[in-house]
Amino acid sequence: MKILFLQTGGTIDKDYPHTTKGWAFEFGAPAVERILEKLNPSFEYEIQTVFQKDSLEIDDNDRQQLADFINKSDYDKIIITHGTDTMQQTAKFLAERINDKLIVLTGAMLPERFYNSEASINLGAAIATANLSNRGLFITMHGIVKPYNEIDRNLQTGKFY
Repeated sequence: MKILFLQTGGTIDKDYPHTTKGWAFEFGAPAVERILEKLNPSFEYEIQTVFQKDSLEIDDNDRQQLADFINKSDYDKIIITHGTDTMQQTAKFLAERINDKLIVLTGAMLPERFYNSEASINLGAAIATANLSNRGLFITMHGIVKPYNEIDRNLQTGKFY
């Protein structure tokens, strides 16, 4: 099995470096790199950055760029790290433009760099989905894996269900 991991930004990839003008979130290397280093996976993979944005800043031009990137890829199994606020919109957009591939979107409520982040668990669920499925578009968050059009989110708690 070979998996392509695509970074688009979102909380999972945010870092909190100290700068001379205070503290601010910034995007850096994909969180997937650090998680996979701990996992020492038994599958082949590649990690690429498509863009690094907070998901509230992602628009349809960005989504089209992502769809084009995926459609040109030789990979059949793709995991996208994405911000949670617009993950469902991106999933719907991609579902209308991509066929015959497995795509899993995941992210985190807290940056992977934080000790109490669920990023590793969410990415693990995405990898398990890639192992068990061949086609379709899924979202995996909070221990749930569902087709993109069957998952919902509680806006009070932020949890997907």
